[in-house]
Amino acid sequence: MAASEAGCDHYVRSCLLKAPCCGKFYVCRLCHDAEENHQMDRFQVKEVKCSMCNTVQKAQQTCEECSVKFGDYYCDVCHLFDKDRKQYHCQPCGICRIGPRERYFHCVKCNLCLVSDLQGNHKCVENVSRQNCPVCMEDIHTSRIGAHVLPCGHLLHKTCFDDMCKTGAYRCPLCMRSAWNMEGCWEDMDKEISQTPMPSEYQDATVKIICNDCQTHCTVPFHVLGMKCSGCGSYNTAQDGGLKPRQQNQQSPQ
Repeated sequence: MAASEAGCDHYVRSCLLKAPCCGKFYVCRLCHDAEENHQMDRFQVKEVKCSMCNTVQKAQQTCEECSVKFGDYYCDVCHLFDKDRKQYHCQPCGICRIGPRERYFHCVKCNLCLVSDLQGNHKCVENVSRQNCPVCMEDIHTSRIGAHVLPCGHLLHKTCFDDMCKTGAYRCPLCMRSAWNMEGCWEDMDKEISQTPMPSEYQDATVKIICNDCQTHCTVPFHVLGMKCSGCGSYNTAQDGGLKPRQQNQQSPQ
């Protein structure tokens, strides 16, 4: 028999897992963790209960009593039952990933499966996937939500990245580097600043800044709309000292 449309909000499966920690039956570890004050170790699951005939048996893909298939996909390491989503088990990651496998590669340094387009085309950060998402503070490595790799190499959940963009935020929450190519935005800033002269008392005033994108320290013209890095042209900068008014820039007459 094929897998029926049963399960929970997380997975489509026709069995319940017996939690090795408390002996209770839940459709999945996520349902268990939401109800209990402890977490289920998916790798220690030994028994399942068929949702059709209620037979308790060893963890396997097909019911030994009624022959129903518990899931189109089954991993005997993670004890993952689900409908076919082109899943595959990544040995270095230690868990199953949604594929297809040929579209992904495992980055040893980042310790995560990434889309093939990023192979040799991303900044590696040692074990970056073992850090929590800096937006929601939830786990990234074992999350069912895909990861988004920022140019700086830090990771966010794809959904968290999308939500961050909607708020107008454009910087990595960890290192403050720009989260995507901002050249077009900086050109717009150039135009806006050129059309917005500062009051006379602030004209020719300068300020020390540090650039979040290239880490350059420099002294640049002060403008209320933004201070442009003289190193890379970015407006992703932070003030690194007090304002130096025009009269302090001019030499006193002899």
